[in-house]
Amino acid sequence: MKIFQQSTEFDYSWEEVSTSNWVKYGPWNEKTPHVIAVDTLSRTVDPATGILRTERLITCRQSTPKWINSILGGQDTSLVYETSYVDPKAKTVTLCSMNMTWSDLLNVRETCVYRPSSSAPHAKTTFQQRAEITALCGGWQKIKNSIEQFTVERFQQNAARGREGFEMVLQRAREVFAEQRDIIQLQQKSKILQEARL
Repeated sequence: MKIFQQSTEFDYSWEEVSTSNWVKYGPWNEKTPHVIAVDTLSRTVDPATGILRTERLITCRQSTPKWINSILGGQDTSLVYETSYVDPKAKTVTLCSMNMTWSDLLNVRETCVYRPSSSAPHAKTTFQQRAEITALCGGWQKIKNSIEQFTVERFQQNAARGREGFEMVLQRAREVFAEQRDIIQLQQKSKILQEARL
């Protein structure tokens, strides 16, 4: 088993990050063209805790080296199952994902957590990511190590692009919310609109 982990900070509040998380694979993010679809399978709120639990299926187009394709097959799309938990009281977003494609040969378990930064809890958000990667092709230690190492390197590459892409989403969301706040304020100050409502 190999482990990839990283921790970083975003210069955005937890509220901004937890809201933008739902659109991080959308058109505002130019760094994730490999994500073909994100399908929500279920969404529930625990009435006792207020925790929002969401299950999603993420479809990606991934390029893999020819030697891996020869072992695993020539599939160019992969499916990832994600379960997320948004805890508004503790102010955490926890995303747990695992691969469904090639799961009989490769097991990838990833956990990501967003929480307010201890240095600036109202202005910054800490992001922690950990992935456990285990190749399951028994008996071929050299091949197992190569597959695990390739997957770790792919995580490192994707982590850098993922941060850049999410920064784009966060910036655009901040702009859109600011525009909406301005429109609401103008509407509230408009005497014509107030009279029209009467």
